[in-house]
Amino acid sequence: MRIVSGKYKGRAINPPRNLRARPTTDFAKENLFNVLGNLVDFEECDVLDLFAGTGSISYEFASRGARSVTSVEINPVHYDFIRSTARQLGIDNLYAVKANVFLYLRSCPKQFDIVFSDAPYDLSGSEAVVDLVLGGDLLRPGGLLIFEHSKKMDFSERSEFWQLRSYGSVQFSFFKKG
Repeated sequence: MRIVSGKYKGRAINPPRNLRARPTTDFAKENLFNVLGNLVDFEECDVLDLFAGTGSISYEFASRGARSVTSVEINPVHYDFIRSTARQLGIDNLYAVKANVFLYLRSCPKQFDIVFSDAPYDLSGSEAVVDLVLGGDLLRPGGLLIFEHSKKMDFSERSEFWQLRSYGSVQFSFFKKG
């Protein structure tokens, strides 16, 4: 796993073998950030990375100059890995939070420009993240929710749904806050 672009481009991220995360593939990640690069000014973005896992997506946002990145992960091994990797890379605007994503979303007082969610594909009820983010006050006006999921899910009927990007087995549903 590597950082695709930005300040830390090419830096390898080597999670320990006991991490059970399924990181977004480099191919899907590179394409996602190519799309985002045409949509947002990273330096003006506060980002929330849910189910952060290895922190791969968080490091990409930080590498591109995001104003702040909040990484939420409940697994203590993953949480510690995110913190230590951010420290090794010298990222001082990445804030790791050890919490249950669903509880965090119900109590988070901050607003974000981009919320990225990569719940485990087999996590029952993971689509509730879409309702919690779009139904709450987490996204600033014009903000984006990007929900990574398997091909089994379809959000195209939702009024906030904007577009779907598909990269192999990885699907990104984009939602825009009105």
